[in-house]
Amino acid sequence: MPRERLYLFDTTLRDGAQTNGVDFTLADKLVIARMLDDLGIDYVEAGYPGANPTDTNFFAEKRPLRACLTAFGMTRRPGRSVSNDPGLVALLDAQADAICFVAKSWDYHVRVALETTEDEMLASIRDSVRAAKAKGREVLLDCEHFFDGYKANPAYALASAKAAYDEGARWVVLCDTNGGTLPHEVEKIVGEVCKVIPGDHVGIHAHNDTEQAVANSFAAVRAGARQIQGTLNGLGERCGNANLVSIIPTLKLKPEFSQHFDIGVPDEKLQTLAHVSHTLDEMLNRAPDRHAPYVGESAFATKAGIHASAIMKEPATYEHVAPETVGNRRKLLVSDQSGRSNVLAELERIGLSVDKDDPRVIRLLDEVKDREAIGYAYEAADASFELLARRMLGKVPHYFAVEKFDVNVEQRVNAKGERVTVSQAVVKVKVGDDVLISASEGIGPVNALDLALRKDLGRYQSFITGLELTDYRVRILNAGTEAVTRVLIESADESGEHWTTIGVSPNIIDASFQALMDSIIYKLVKSGAPA
Repeated sequence: MPRERLYLFDTTLRDGAQTNGVDFTLADKLVIARMLDDLGIDYVEAGYPGANPTDTNFFAEKRPLRACLTAFGMTRRPGRSVSNDPGLVALLDAQADAICFVAKSWDYHVRVALETTEDEMLASIRDSVRAAKAKGREVLLDCEHFFDGYKANPAYALASAKAAYDEGARWVVLCDTNGGTLPHEVEKIVGEVCKVIPGDHVGIHAHNDTEQAVANSFAAVRAGARQIQGTLNGLGERCGNANLVSIIPTLKLKPEFSQHFDIGVPDEKLQTLAHVSHTLDEMLNRAPDRHAPYVGESAFATKAGIHASAIMKEPATYEHVAPETVGNRRKLLVSDQSGRSNVLAELERIGLSVDKDDPRVIRLLDEVKDREAIGYAYEAADASFELLARRMLGKVPHYFAVEKFDVNVEQRVNAKGERVTVSQAVVKVKVGDDVLISASEGIGPVNALDLALRKDLGRYQSFITGLELTDYRVRILNAGTEAVTRVLIESADESGEHWTTIGVSPNIIDASFQALMDSIIYKLVKSGAPA
C-alpha cells in the first residue's frame, strides 16, 4: 500500500526567534535556512517581513531553496482594505514562495485583543488569502489559539479555518498557541476538523507548555492532519515549540508512522540530524542538551555495568533505535557504577586492544572508582578517561613537564582612572633539554593560565595552534571554605572535534590546571605528536 505524504514545516527562524536569548542575524538565517533545506524540510518559515530589518532584508531578494520559503504575517487589519494595510502590502511584496497568515480563531481574542467582530475577522481572512493567491503565492493560515477557541466556540473556530480553505489556502494550521491542550483533546478536535476540511490540508502547530508538543503533533497526525510545524531543538517562546529533532526520527524509525507516511528527509540526511542539532546550538553559543532524545550526548549512554554487558551482546536490549541512524553514537560510561564490560567497550572504542582477562582492566576500573570517590567524574570527561587508560597501559609519551606555575590576580586603577582586575600567569615548562618560560594576561586566572601554558611548547607548538577552550564548568562538591572543586573543561580543535577533561582539587586553580594539562596532552596524543 502506498504511503501518504506528511509535510514538515520549520519555523525556527520565525517562532524560534522568539526564544528568550535568541537573536538571529541575517547571516545566521541564511545558514540555517540552507541547513534546513539540505535536511529535507518541506517549508522553511524565515520570518516576518516588515516587522524588523533582518526579516525585511531576508525577503528583499529571492533565496534559492528547494524548500518552500515562507513569509509570516497578519491578515489585513480590521477596518482596512488590502491595499491600505502597509503590513499586508509588505508581506505580499516579499520574495517568498508561500505566505503564512495568522488570524484569531478564538472569539474571546477577536473581541478583547482585536476589538472587532467575528464577521470582520472572517472577512479579513478571506480577503488576505484571496490577495495572496492573486499574487501567485501558496497560502497557509495559522489559526491562532484554535484549540482554546474550539472549546469555547466551535462554530467560530471552524468558520475561521474553513474561510481560508474555501478561498484556496493550501494549509489550514491548527495552533495550540497557549500550549495547554492535551493529546486526547488534540486528537478529538483535529478529527472533528477533518470532517469539514480534508486532512491533507490540515496542519498542527503545538507549543510545549505542558511538555507535550511532540505528543500533540503525533495525536494530530493520527486524527488526520498531514502537516507538522515545529522548530529545531524545540526553540520557541515560553517553553518552546514541537521539537522537529525528536519528531523526524520518530516518523522515520517507528513503524506506526514509517509504514504509513513518507517525509522529505531521506535516510542519509537522517544520519546528519545530531550534527544539525548541535550546529544550531553552537551558532546560538549554548551547550547542547546532553539528555535530548535521539541526538543528546546521553541519549545512548549506559552507566550500569549489567546494562553494558547486555548491550555488548545485543544493543537492542537497551536501545530503542540504532544511534548511528541519527548520527549519534553509543557510549558505555566508565564510572564507579560500571563494570568490566563498560571499560572494555570504551577501550575498544578508543582503539586500545586489551584482552578481557588482562589484569590491567580491573586495575583501571579500581582506579576509576577510587578517583570518583574523591570527586572525579569520568562519565563526563571522556578525554581524561582515555588518558588515564593510556597511561595505565604505557601508551602516553612524555612530551613535556611543567616545573612550576604562578598565577596572580591584581586589582588596580588603570591609566583611565578605572578600577580594573587583572590576572597574570607565568609557566615554566621543560621540553626535552629546553626550559621555556611563558607569561600571559587573561580576563581571569584560569584564562591567563591557559594562555600562558599554550603560549610556547617548543617543538610541540605546531600541534596545538588550533586548540581552544570552548566551555568551562565548575562544581563545588562539598560545603565550606575547604570545599573540593571539580572543573570540567571542554576543548575543540581545527577539525571540529570536541572533548572534555577534568580536574579535582580543593584549589580551583589546581583543578583547572589538571583539566588544562589533560586537554593539551590529549590533543598531542590525538595528533600523533612524537615523544
